[in-house]
Amino acid sequence: MSSLVSRLQHRYQEVRAFSVELAKTLSAEDQTIQSMPDASPTKWHLAHTTWFFEAAVLTPRIAGYVPFDDTYRFLFNSYYESLGPRHPRPQRGLLTRPSLGEVHAYRRHVDEAMLQAIRDADSHLIDTIAPEIELGLHHEQQHQELIVTDILHAFSCNPLLPAYRPNGLPDFRPDAAHAPPPAEPEPEPEPVRWLRQPGGRVDIGHDGPDFAFDNERPRHAILLAQYEIADRLVTNADYAAFIADGGYERASLWLSDGWAIVQQNGLHAPAYWFPADRASIARDAPHAGWHAFGPRGLRPLEPGAPVEHVSFYEAAAYAEWAGARLPTEFEWEAAFHADGIRQMTGHVWQWTRSAYGPYPGFRPFAGIAAEYNGKFMVGQQVLRGGSVATPPGHTRPTYRNFFPPAARWQFSGVRLARDV
Repeated sequence: MSSLVSRLQHRYQEVRAFSVELAKTLSAEDQTIQSMPDASPTKWHLAHTTWFFEAAVLTPRIAGYVPFDDTYRFLFNSYYESLGPRHPRPQRGLLTRPSLGEVHAYRRHVDEAMLQAIRDADSHLIDTIAPEIELGLHHEQQHQELIVTDILHAFSCNPLLPAYRPNGLPDFRPDAAHAPPPAEPEPEPEPVRWLRQPGGRVDIGHDGPDFAFDNERPRHAILLAQYEIADRLVTNADYAAFIADGGYERASLWLSDGWAIVQQNGLHAPAYWFPADRASIARDAPHAGWHAFGPRGLRPLEPGAPVEHVSFYEAAAYAEWAGARLPTEFEWEAAFHADGIRQMTGHVWQWTRSAYGPYPGFRPFAGIAAEYNGKFMVGQQVLRGGSVATPPGHTRPTYRNFFPPAARWQFSGVRLARDV
């Protein structure tokens, strides 16, 4: 057995098992609910990530493969026009059938076929399907994060505010059971230190043989002016001061579209922040001050923890209030390894001032994956870093996440920059 075959088998089984682990604490009812059009049911995530391997690898590449159920091609296609019609995204929560048990049977069927295909492939076929499998695994890791954020939104709509993972999110790494617990946030945040960056000509984007999405390529040179970047993320305490100073009441701080959203929706705090009256309906919760709802349930707000679940508009308004701005995605990437920089990954996705667009010379993936990123390059903002819900090993300094500027249900936060 070649090292490539062995590595693919191990990685495939590891990533696929983690999706099932993420859903382990959820009931069948939990896994069917869809709380808004932008979110999907857990059951749909489990089926769609399976469909991806079937559609991208097994059906076009493996002779004699028999699909588990031909109707799944329609039910679990997300947005791939080249593969035909699909069930409407806002109606995924209506799919009470197939049952959760049938979805798990579907996963087993595809997993057995995939592992056999890897094991039996000749050298030419394994070289062909290895990049497609790697893409499928990174695609599944993206959906693993969505499993967490989507169920969190659904549970936030439940008056009981149930906890998804009272003991914290699981870790799929083999040594996770022996890893030290994550550090508790500082009770009070340290003052921000501003780290001066020289600017000049810098190379941005991914290069080399390791995996990267097509939107991270090609690597190219850009010119940056000198700037300063905050050594840490904006904390809950920082953001609470913005609220207390009337941040949601001062139109001068906001971009026009953001101010309209604040007015239309009566926004006054990040998503999942609740004052005492809402907190009082949850068991054993204190009845005073701000509380935040997360995977561990409703808990007193931790002042030193990074603020999360804010939109791009909220991030930009906070930056204006603080006498700063958001970094561009190029400034963020150039500062990734700066001396003294902290919290660049593993806490929250960090909004940047960069609109999501193609790099010079961008070329999409081949095949059905050509629709993966390029067609979404309009009307969205780039986020960098990686959150507490991002699977370990899935992020890179060049990773470009993207969401509409009003999105708040992701673990999205704020890092400041300013001109010199």
